[in-house]
Order: sequence, then C-alpha cells, then structure tokens
Amino acid sequence: MEGNKDEAIKCLSIARKYKDAGNFPSARKFCQKSINLFSTPEAAKFLESIEAAEASGSSSSSAGAGPSTSNGNAQASSSSTETHPSASGAKHRSTGSANGTAGGMGGEKREFTAEQLNVVKRVKACKVTEYYEILSVKKDCEEAEIKKAYRKLALALHPDKNGAPGADEAFKMVSKAFQVLSDSQKRAIYDQSGSDPESRSGGLPSRGPGFSASPFGGDGEMSPEDLFNMFFGGGGMAMNGGFGGGPFGGGPVFTTSFGPGGFRTTRMRTNMGGAQAQQQGEGAQGRSLLMQLLPLILLIAFSFLSAIPDMFSTSIPDPRYSFSPSTRFNAERQTSGMGIKYHVNEHEFKNHRQIAADIAGGTHRRGSALSRFEGQVEQVYTNTLYGDCQRAVDRRQRKRDKEIGLFGVGTDWEKVKAIEAEKIDSCEELKRLGVLKS
Repeated sequence: MEGNKDEAIKCLSIARKYKDAGNFPSARKFCQKSINLFSTPEAAKFLESIEAAEASGSSSSSAGAGPSTSNGNAQASSSSTETHPSASGAKHRSTGSANGTAGGMGGEKREFTAEQLNVVKRVKACKVTEYYEILSVKKDCEEAEIKKAYRKLALALHPDKNGAPGADEAFKMVSKAFQVLSDSQKRAIYDQSGSDPESRSGGLPSRGPGFSASPFGGDGEMSPEDLFNMFFGGGGMAMNGGFGGGPFGGGPVFTTSFGPGGFRTTRMRTNMGGAQAQQQGEGAQGRSLLMQLLPLILLIAFSFLSAIPDMFSTSIPDPRYSFSPSTRFNAERQTSGMGIKYHVNEHEFKNHRQIAADIAGGTHRRGSALSRFEGQVEQVYTNTLYGDCQRAVDRRQRKRDKEIGLFGVGTDWEKVKAIEAEKIDSCEELKRLGVLKS
C-alpha cells in the first residue's frame, strides 16, 4: 500500500545499517519487512545482495573450519546469543503460563490469556454495526462513557498486546464503533437508521452547525491504529510497559502531543548488542542537533499559526438534536420551513445564547442562528429520506425485473403493475415536503 511506503523506506535504511555492521540475519529481517510493507526493486536487489553476502560468509567459514569443529560450534552459539539477547527470555515465555499463542507480525508467536480470548469472542459475536453492543454501553449513554469503554477495550484488544486469534478484527470493530458513536452527527444518523452512517451520508457535510464535532476533529475515517495513537496521545504503544517499542523497531521515533499536558516528545530506539549499539550511538551523536529538532520546530510553528484564529473566535456550537425522543432529547420542536419534528435537550436549548435570543424575539429572521440551525436539521432529514427513497426504488426495480424474467414469457403482468404501484414511504414524504416532484 502507498501509505506504508515511508515505513518501508525506514526499514530498508535499518537493514543497510545492519548489513554494514555484518549482522546479516537482522539485515535480511528488516529488508523482508520493507518488501512486505511496500515492495520496491531497490529492496528486492538489496535482499539478493544480503543472501549473496551470507552465502559467501558461510562458504568461507566452512573452508576454514577444519578440525576445530567443536570450537566453531561454540563460537556460533555465542554469536547467536549476542545477536538475539532475548532468546532465553523468549523461550521462557513460550513455556510459561499463557493459555495459547497466535501468529503476530512477521509470523512470530504471541501469547494471550483466557480473559483476552473471551474479550475477543464477545466483540466478534456482535454484528459489525451493533456499535453500542460492541462497546457494551447503553443507547442513551454520555460521551464520557463511550470514551471510557473504548479506552478499556482498545488496551485489551490491541494486536501488540493481545495475541488471541481474531484480536485484529475485534480491534477494528471497536475502533469503528468508537468513530461512529463519538461523532454526534454520525451517531444521530445511526440511531435513526441502525446502519453504518458512512454508507448513508453521501450528500452530508462531515461537520455541520447542527452537530458537535468529533472529539478528534478532522474529516474522513482514520485507521484503527491512527485512532489508537491519537486517543492515547501518540505514545500509546509504550504505555504501561506492555507494548514495547514501535511496530517496525528501528531508528529513533518521534511522537508529539498537544493538549493539557503540553508539548511532549518521545524517542524510542531498537535494542542492539555490543558493537552495533555503540556504532549507532556514535553515529547519532555526530548528527546535527538542529537537523533533529527542525521538524519539531516547524510543527510547533504551524500549529501555533493555525491556532491563532481560534483564539479570537467567539462562535458557539449549536445544540445537539435527534429525530427520535429520548431521556436526553426531551423537548420536541418543529422547523418553521418544512415543519419537520425534531427533539432537543430543553435545558441546553434554552441556555444557548444566540438561539435563546432569537426565540425571545418571536420571529425567524433570515440568517439568524435559529434559522440556520433549523435549516441544517431540514437538510439532514431530507438527505436521509432521499437515501432511503433511492434504495427502496432500486429494490422495487429489481423485484419487477425478477418478476418479468429474461424475455417476459409467462409473466403475470397484473403482478408487475402491482409492484410498480407500490408506495414508498420515504419517497412519499419527500413529495409531501416538496423535495421530489409528483
């Protein structure tokens, strides 16, 4: 995938350093990772050169082995131990008290407990669009409860922490559920339709004045891994000591976080043994400090410039609403244009400074806050109806075509006329509102 190209280039760069240091197994490992992420002719040629270098080293070792076979075996064992300092630890873990293992990135075995497996099974037992059931929250829950449920499940299901079969898929389901329920616009559409709002919002703006923004901002759907890193401040992979280093393990990795905790940087480095670690340390010290900090300085500058308009902004977000009543949306209202009924939180609505002033005036002035708010309500309502109408018309057409058959031989034309005369509620409602012509 094109999105993995940068990580593939990093892995290839790490592989070159390992080859220069004479560590061919590690060089081959990272070169293979680079090819798996984003295959390039350069990586393929480099992998061939590593294999050739290994073959050359192996033949020369065999030629000079002679009678000192036992010494050679001892040296090979020692070298293996130096190259993989955690070999004994890995062996101990594989025979420990874990309830099972599953294949991880690169095919290595990953441990998991019975509790982790139960969490995976519970999530996967839900349908992919049963977002409330996936997060184990009630339909009228608050946003804080959704965040708390996502935090708990994301930490329990992250593939680097949970090696149970199906953990990756369950992690994606939890991320999708959180993206929908944490965005008030998508959540309102989902509460009304019960299906994925991404497939229903073709003509809708990703953010409108009628809804609050997603807690992470931005348009479009982000990947589960990006959502996890953003939710936990960019450094989630190293929290609690449970996830270890970065997923590709190599070179310094910088992460940033802007929020209540201020500006934070994290630097992670792959563990290397002996001369390799010393060489990498000397190389890093020789680099220019300014070149290392330049990307961070530019990032801070751009972030500050983009935040300047928000510092002087006096806009107030519009109240939230729903097309169906609930304990949260307990006051029914009706738009002045099309007469569409919607529900708001009475306390929140009456305490909205701009809308409360328009209501007190007793008129719906064009361009007022109340007029713009109700215009957004009508737009969302009609767009949702239009999507329902289109799908129903398509279903009716397929039903008619099936009844007629290929050549219309033996067709019951009375039944065909009855199908064509079927009324579609969403289309009829659009006609009543004047959106569709009769």
